[in-house]
Amino acid sequence: MTVLKNFINRVSQVMHVFSGVFLIGMMLVTLLDVVTRTLYGLSDGGIELTFVGGVELIKYGLLFTVLFTLPQSVGDSQVVVDLFTEQMSDRSKTYLESFYLLGFALLGAGMTYRFYLAIEGAVMSGETTQDLMIPMPWIYRIVVFATTVLTLRCLILTWDMIRHHQPKQTSGEPQSSSASHSNHQHKEVL
Repeated sequence: MTVLKNFINRVSQVMHVFSGVFLIGMMLVTLLDVVTRTLYGLSDGGIELTFVGGVELIKYGLLFTVLFTLPQSVGDSQVVVDLFTEQMSDRSKTYLESFYLLGFALLGAGMTYRFYLAIEGAVMSGETTQDLMIPMPWIYRIVVFATTVLTLRCLILTWDMIRHHQPKQTSGEPQSSSASHSNHQHKEVL
């Protein structure tokens, strides 16, 4: 189990880096598209450097950015509204967060299943993207990979959270300096 956990964590970290690359690529494509269209407009059509497929590159870049970010980001601390959870026990908070992660796992599993089925249909029909003619089965395969990693990471995080839950220190026990510093920062925000 530890080998699988480490492998999935490593894959999600690599995917997170790729999502940053996709994000930078989207920014560059957008910038290039705006500059070439501006040149075209300013020259009254004399300088035509516009290119086909910019919208598709942005569309699929955004898809991959989101799907490659989710497996790593879902494990980071989520926004918790203290108003609703301050009276809950630590165990209840753990189960609530586990329920949330299971929801993400179900979302990932559902997306994996539907896109897996879409691969066969796209292969049979020869479906491609509109402008760049990229075969859709390849895009669907990448989506299936990303959503599978999301599902597995959520399940592993949920299992670890429930299995290794330890209650937080009570107010009578000494807190570490980092926890005290964190609480101080939290009170400043309020």
